[in-house]
Amino acid sequence: MANLLTAIRLLLVMPVAWGFADSGFLSPRVLSSLIVLAIASDYFDGIVARATNTASAKGMLFDHATDFLFVSAGLAGLAAAGLIQPLLPALIVIAFAQYVLDSYYLFKQKQLRMSFLGRWNGVFYFLPLVLIAASRLEFLSTLEPLLQLIAISTGYALILSTVASIIDRAIAPLRGN
Repeated sequence: MANLLTAIRLLLVMPVAWGFADSGFLSPRVLSSLIVLAIASDYFDGIVARATNTASAKGMLFDHATDFLFVSAGLAGLAAAGLIQPLLPALIVIAFAQYVLDSYYLFKQKQLRMSFLGRWNGVFYFLPLVLIAASRLEFLSTLEPLLQLIAISTGYALILSTVASIIDRAIAPLRGN
């Protein structure tokens, strides 16, 4: 059941990315609903896996890979629309590749090795998506410039925190972590 929740998010990757890249592809309500569905599936998949005693390293990899695909594609859609810097989704690709490679190959673990900063980046990567989707809703139209400004600012902050996470993960072996 947990993997089914994760799979729902995986199926939303392309429509959401396209919806951000082309504001006419999905109505603002549909786009916002898909974002809420994705966040809900992300929240509940881990809870369901633990409650049903089906949590596993493979399930964790599926969940994190799906999160990575969802946010990087959505942010790439925003970048294509000129709403955030294209550097952010590119850095997320680098950070995720580093996360997987150093977990399995450098530290030779049998599951992903999370870091504090990387975990919080993963949470906040959803924020620009939520803000831009909300800014397109008719009842929030008066807040559109503010929500877009916050999304742009958040994007810059995430660029900095992603670079910091990449550096932190790169020097972790030197600290003996």
